[in-house]
Formats: sequence, C-alpha cells, structure tokens
Amino acid sequence: MDNFIVSARKYRPATFQSVVGQNSITTTLKNAIKNKLLAHAYLFCGPRGVGKTTCARIFAKTINCKNLTEKVEPCNECESCKAFDQNRSYNIHELDAASNNSVDDIRNLIEQVRIPPQVGKYSIYIIDEVHMLSAQAFNAFLKTLEEPPAHAIFILATTEKHKIIPTILSRCQIFDFNRIKIDDTVTYLEHIAKTEGIQYEVDAFNVIAQKADGAMRDALSIFDQVVSFSGDNITYQKVIENLNVLDYEYFFKLTDAFFKNDLSTSLLTFNEILEKGFDAHHFISGLSEHFRNLLVVKDEITLQLLEVGANIREKYKEQTRSITTDFLFSALEISNKCDLNYRISRNKRLHVELALIELCNITNEKKNSDSIETEENPEKKETKTQTVDEPDQGWRTEKVIKKINEDVKKLDIPKVKLNHLPSFSIKDNLSGQSSQKIEDLSDNEVNGDINEVEPSYKDQSFSELELIDKWQQFSDKLGDRPRIFNTLTSKEPKLERETIVTFLIDNNLQEEMINDIRNELIAFLKVELKNKNIELKLVLNESTQESKLYTSEEKFRHLLSKNEDLGKLKQEFNLDFD
Repeated sequence: MDNFIVSARKYRPATFQSVVGQNSITTTLKNAIKNKLLAHAYLFCGPRGVGKTTCARIFAKTINCKNLTEKVEPCNECESCKAFDQNRSYNIHELDAASNNSVDDIRNLIEQVRIPPQVGKYSIYIIDEVHMLSAQAFNAFLKTLEEPPAHAIFILATTEKHKIIPTILSRCQIFDFNRIKIDDTVTYLEHIAKTEGIQYEVDAFNVIAQKADGAMRDALSIFDQVVSFSGDNITYQKVIENLNVLDYEYFFKLTDAFFKNDLSTSLLTFNEILEKGFDAHHFISGLSEHFRNLLVVKDEITLQLLEVGANIREKYKEQTRSITTDFLFSALEISNKCDLNYRISRNKRLHVELALIELCNITNEKKNSDSIETEENPEKKETKTQTVDEPDQGWRTEKVIKKINEDVKKLDIPKVKLNHLPSFSIKDNLSGQSSQKIEDLSDNEVNGDINEVEPSYKDQSFSELELIDKWQQFSDKLGDRPRIFNTLTSKEPKLERETIVTFLIDNNLQEEMINDIRNELIAFLKVELKNKNIELKLVLNESTQESKLYTSEEKFRHLLSKNEDLGKLKQEFNLDFD
C-alpha cells in the first residue's frame, strides 16, 4: 500500500502563483527578484498556517533559479531547482529556532554563513520560530544579520513579532501575513476535492474554513479528517457531526422562539443541545454570533461581512425579514452579558437559561411599555408615530389623518393647515412639551405627500436672536444624541434674506448628520417662528479643510495633493485607507 501523504504536504504551494490569500506579499517578492532588489534579511510574521515558511522556501528556490519564467517563477528544470525539489540543495538551510535557540547554535550558524554556495549565487538561511531565540542568541546574531556576506540572505519567520527585540526588527524587511479569508479557503478546498475525485457540498467546506480560523494548514488537516470519516462524499451534516459543530438550524429555531415569546421551545432546544454534548458557553457564543449575522444582513452594504455558504445566507435573509432591529440590539446585549458573566457563575446552566428567559421576554416588554404609555396618555393613543422598523406606515392613510383631526379638535386649540406631516413625533407637540400649538387638521387641506406641518396664519418676520433661541431649544431636545447636539451647538446660525437660515459646517460628516434631521429641524423652526418660508442652507467652512481632516480618506487626499507618488504607492501595493 502506498504511503499516505497529508494534504497539507501534498498540496503545499510550489510557486508564488499557487500561494493562497497573500497576493500583495508574493507580488512584492517577485518584483524584488525581477528588479534585482534583494535585501539581506526578511522577516515573515503572521498567524499559524498562513504560508510564512512556504513563501520563504519558494522565495529561496526562485532566487537561485537559472531560468526564471516570464512570470518570475522557478523553471523546475535547472540543477538548482531539481536539487531543491529532491531535498538535496546545499544552498538552502533551514533552522528551527525552537530547538536551536542557544548562543552556541547561533555561533555555528555564523561559521556556516562564511562558506559560499557551490551551485547558484546565494545561500539562503530560513530560521523558523525566530522569536524562540534567547536574548543572548539574538545579541550574538545582530552583527551577522546586519552585515552578512554578499552571498547570504536570511529569512526569519515567526508567529509572535512582538517578542523579537527592536534591534532585529530594524535590520529586516518586515512582511505581515494575513489570515486567509473563508472564501479563499473554500475555493482551495474545492480545487483539492476535484483533484482527488471527492464529491462535496459547499456549505460543508464553509464550516471547515470557519473552524480553521484563517489557517490553511488547519483547514487541510480538518479536510483529511472529514474525508476519513465520510469517504468520497463530504456533506454538511457529516462535517458538523464529525467536528461536533452546532448546526445553524438550532439558532434559527431559537431566534424564532425568542421573537414569539415561546419559552418552552427555547428551554427544550437548549436541553437538547446540552444532551448532544455541546458546551453551554460555546452555545451562548454561537448565539451571539447568530444575532450579529442577522444584524449584518439587515443592510445590503454590510452583507459582505457575512461569511457563510449560499444556502445559509438565504436562510439569514429570510429570517431577518421578520425580526426587527430593536429586537436584535436587545438580544445582542443580553447574550453578550451572559457570555461575559458565564465564567463567574456557579450554576452555569441556570445562568444561560435565565438569559434565554430574558430573550423570550424582549417583545413582551416592548408591548407592556407601549400599553402603559397609552394608559397614562390616552389622548396620544391615535397620534403615536411608528418606529422605523414597523413596516406598515398606516398613519399616512386618510383614516389616520381623520383620527388625528378628531383628537386635535377635542383639544380646542387654534387652527393649523396640514399640507405635510412632520418627520418628528406629533405626540411631543400635543403634550405641550414645545411652545407651539398644533391646530385643527382639516381633511380638505391634506395635499400630496406628507412631509411637514405648515401653519395657516400669516407669515411673521423674526430676528436672528429669536432664531438662535429656537435653534438652541431644538438642540436641547437632542441631548441624548451627543454627536449631533455638539454639531448644532458648536456655532450659531445666521439669518440671511429674512427666511434663509445659514449654518457653517466643518466637514462632510457634519453635513450628513444635519441632513438626517433636516426635515425635523425646519418643521420645528417654521412652527416656532411662525413662518412657513424658512429654508436651511449649509455652508462648508473652507478655512478648516486643511486644519481639520477627520476621515482616513480626507487625510490621504490631503497628502496626495502634496505628493502624487503616494497614489502610485497605494495602487502598486494595493493599500487601503485603514
């Protein structure tokens, strides 16, 4: 029987092109070889299993290749490449610093560095787990690392860069390897499965990739384990069974139960999970992750942050249609609190069950709070505005307008013409919290879209001092939102041409915040100052553009205006603003 070779060794990349998930690093190394800009020392750092040692070997092999391809890859035909492939090359030396970490080991290495290569131009020394060297060994290595012979190149690899002394770091070109993305891992596993003739489900590979946590070597080891368990057909069910992973279906089932106040189903499902041998802490962490995923799916912009298979993604989309954002915020808070206090709890099962009870009670508390508010303020019953999450905007209908008319008539206050409903809550005005008076709402005076309230009295003029006073009153209402409150109170508004209110802003972020409450602000000023012609004009303060740069993009553009080479650098290395 042929000797079995694990996938992590059998499918180990042999060229830069086959390295997964490290495009920026492999491109930089290839360009250094192509342009003959080789440094004397490199430091490869990053998590385990992401390709540090693999890239070091490919780099060493390519440096000594005599017939490089057009894509700067080794030819695999010259004597140097053949010697490397057969593990008999005398130009490439590997040292495990975990077991050779003394001063004597470094002294032997220094003596060896003096010997020139027999074949090829360079001698490459790959030192793995270099952070394991002792302080004395580091100091003994400093001089040789800084000024090695012309034929010597050092490639250091480590998972813990913070343990390496600064004097070593300053002598190396540092390359930070990233965790491999789930999509890249799944694609590579599909390639291996097709090569081996194994049938598979993509969702199964997604579970393996998530379990590997960005390490390709771990993913390939798990792949071999699953193949041993399931044979030539890898399915989602077999993977979660073999790896003892909680099925997504449990979380979908529990979330529906929470939203429907079904406590019995929640507790029985949790008991079933425990009986299958899953840890309660692992369960509550997975539940928090599930709530986070539902929140991510709520917005198309953040949907890209969801790293699951296509089938599971559709289930998330389906469930998020019936779950409100307020519920998810409360659920995340409860599950996170349970996670933090789990270790100090004596009765851990009861601790988790209490969290499940709280989750089932979220919607009940919402209903109770709404009913209490209605009992305390019966005149607000029909004028209450709906939240953003409520899909039915029923108060836009004629029926609700008539209800508002009837309730307001009972208050016996002066008449106001309703052309548009305001974006802020009418109930605040009816309760007398504002100095304005909402008048009778006539059915015959309702026209078109509902956006703002326009008083029926004659427009009155107002002074800039009155404007500032009403502006401050509106700002005080937003005291619970410190960012917009600070923006509105940072400067005073100016009155321009009787009804045009101008406000000076420093940047685009302030403009976005004010635009979010623009309708509410204008409607407030119209009623308070008794003038329906008021307009708001935002003016960008040009004098602060260079002195106040808020976002990373603004800072980059400012620097780019002074040095155009930064744009070329960003494009060449595929850099991001972060």
